[in-house]
Amino acid sequence: MAKVKPFKGVRPPKEMVEEVVSRPYDVLNSEEARKEAEGNPKSLYHIIKPEIDFEPGFDEHDPKVYEKAVENFHKFQENGWLVQDDQEKYYIYAQTMDGRTQYGFVVAAWVDDYMEGRIKKHELTRRDKEEDRMKHVRVNNANVEPVFFAFPDNEVLEKIIRDVTAGKPEYDFVTDDNFGHTLWLIEDPKTIETITEEFAKIPNLYIADGHHRSAAAALVGAEKAKNNPNHRGDEEYNYFMAVAFPASHLKIIDYNRVVRDLNGLTPEQFLDKVRENFDVKDMGTEIYTPAALHNFSLYLDGRWYSLTAKAGTYDDQDPIGVLDVTVSSDLILRDILGITDLRSDKRIDFVGGIRGLGELKRRVDSGEMKMALALYPVTMDQLINIADTGNIMPPKTTWFEPKLRSGLVIHKLD
Repeated sequence: MAKVKPFKGVRPPKEMVEEVVSRPYDVLNSEEARKEAEGNPKSLYHIIKPEIDFEPGFDEHDPKVYEKAVENFHKFQENGWLVQDDQEKYYIYAQTMDGRTQYGFVVAAWVDDYMEGRIKKHELTRRDKEEDRMKHVRVNNANVEPVFFAFPDNEVLEKIIRDVTAGKPEYDFVTDDNFGHTLWLIEDPKTIETITEEFAKIPNLYIADGHHRSAAAALVGAEKAKNNPNHRGDEEYNYFMAVAFPASHLKIIDYNRVVRDLNGLTPEQFLDKVRENFDVKDMGTEIYTPAALHNFSLYLDGRWYSLTAKAGTYDDQDPIGVLDVTVSSDLILRDILGITDLRSDKRIDFVGGIRGLGELKRRVDSGEMKMALALYPVTMDQLINIADTGNIMPPKTTWFEPKLRSGLVIHKLD
């Protein structure tokens, strides 16, 4: 059962929230963060990407960078840019994109649930990336950024969302990307108790996004427990911060591919090989969007094509074999183009669906890439099925949008 608790969040005063909050550390590089934080000493980038306080090109993994994160975290608190709540709370965080709003509970999730597999994952993690975030959690003694969970729908929790969000929010603002961000505080003891009890009825939580942050936060908590000779089990380090959304609130968007060459084939030869496993239709010069599972969109030589996988080329009974990322990776990228490692092959790049299919067209028309392939998005049901069966999704399968803003709430480990 999922064990969560309220916590005393560290967060910005209302009047400063828009200056403090930032995009997550892993969606932009150091120079982009430096530019976004320019002229703003209150930007959270000074804590989550503290290399921006050094000369350009300074190694972001240098020990001095982690030390700077701690220095800045303390400075933010000393200056009153971040203030800790005086009582434990839950929070509801709403994100609005294109007229659709998703509501999540900001909670402290139990480390043991991650370590024992009740918080389920669907992606592999890299140890170097885990260690980077572990260092950040260790030195700051805090989860500065949340992880992104999904959970099976629960009507009691839905009613709490409706009741709480009918009231006045603590924060309510729109960021430059036109996404809305709203936060409510949950302070009523009975409501807090009900939330804890309802989560305890949920068998599993699911990592939607943030596998490296989840691993790092849980591993640091486990380290602290092991190294504390007086460990009791109720210390704050036994928990890490997450925003947990009902699964039905979330929508996974497409994650598309662009390829630099056709592996020595002419466009006609390439299309002939594609026809062996797909029904191919020329859709003309107007952008074509995949219509359903097992239907793909190909952009090549200024034209869009509909590709529909033929019966027998996929396995609807296999949680991985049914995925369009598997079908396209096996039958097009591997068998025709010779791309076998999506993580390391320099001939391929990936484009989140938030950029639109026009970005695929632009990168091909520019001559940078030779062809583009757009995929029908994975569903939350597919993600949960993969996690429940202990499977791992292929690389670059899911893209969630909007991303959680960092700095709305921070969780201290003491």
